Amino acid sequence: MNLHEYQGKLLFAEYDLPVSKGKIIFKAEDAIDACNEIGGLKWVVKAQVHAGGRGKAGGVKLIDDPKEAVEFSKKWLGNRLVTYQTDKDGQVVNSILIEECTDISSELYLSAVIDRESQKVVFIGSSEGGVNIEDVAKNSPEKIIYQGIEHKDLSLSIKAENIAEVLKLNDDQTKQFIPMIDNLYRLFIEKDLSLLEINPLVINANGDLHCLDAKINIDSNALFRQPELLKMYDETQEDPQEAEAAKNDLSYVSLEGNIGCMVNGAGLAMGTMDTIKFFGGNPANFLDVGGTATQERVAKAFKIILRDPDVKVVLVNIFGGIVRCDLIAEGVLAAIKEVDVTIPVVVRLEGNNAELGAKILSKADIDIESINDLADAAKKAVELAE
Repeated sequence: MNLHEYQGKLLFAEYDLPVSKGKIIFKAEDAIDACNEIGGLKWVVKAQVHAGGRGKAGGVKLIDDPKEAVEFSKKWLGNRLVTYQTDKDGQVVNSILIEECTDISSELYLSAVIDRESQKVVFIGSSEGGVNIEDVAKNSPEKIIYQGIEHKDLSLSIKAENIAEVLKLNDDQTKQFIPMIDNLYRLFIEKDLSLLEINPLVINANGDLHCLDAKINIDSNALFRQPELLKMYDETQEDPQEAEAAKNDLSYVSLEGNIGCMVNGAGLAMGTMDTIKFFGGNPANFLDVGGTATQERVAKAFKIILRDPDVKVVLVNIFGGIVRCDLIAEGVLAAIKEVDVTIPVVVRLEGNNAELGAKILSKADIDIESINDLADAAKKAVELAE
């Protein structure tokens, strides 16, 4: 689960990390009061969406008149911001963050991710901030440090100093940085994060470190123990089909093809999509209905797939294990009738009672292509999609 910048900064402040004084607004008429409450002569207004590249897309602006904050808010609130990290439709802006202006001396980069190979939280630091870290890694890899940190690491201060050296911090800044790393690590662990990024981490005009941005991803599998963070979930920033699938315990990811995929099991779903691609087709989605593909789950899956106007055919690939294929076949037929599916459907059943399931499908009064072999089923789906 992703957080907005303002939500990330609320967590930063909770962990004694230096952030700008700011206010979040949801109505344009609140902009002037927000600027007055923050104080100062200059402010930064930022459209809040779950995507990077906001500045280049016009979603961030430096202002010196509160009336400009009102104009900016009217322009963006309720409208969609398109950046290089969004699709062509962009993401809707429901809130604006107004912050005091920070005088920047230099920009740095700092993030933390989970390295599953070393089973550590790895901090990534660079003296090149405010740009895409991927470009720095490609063009100037010597300017990046990767520092693994373990639970209750007794050498944390030494490792923080190693990062500080790459960031080119002076002695005073390094003294600020050491407890900052400790606080960031605690935040990462205690809130079950999967990504924490500060780009840029800046040195302000006073020579102090300051978190100018905040990008936080939370491990969705750990949300059951993070009820306060779950309240921060913004469904409007998600793909509508993906949000609907999540409500129904379905794993769904939108893609750009025209063959809808309904599969039980993540590995089988990946294999199904690979097979479609192998035969020249393009999957429209990843959809895992789980190990218990009941009629209700299959019906909901059909509804979600069919919301994509680009889908021309649906390929159902089910492995009968705990649930018998004959029951799955009956569920598929019932779901197709319930949802009133009007596009071609190809069904491949394998596993427990697969032959009986195929026989049920073949006798149905619904136009279904029942094919036992995955390769043949994928080829047929590609053919029908064309």
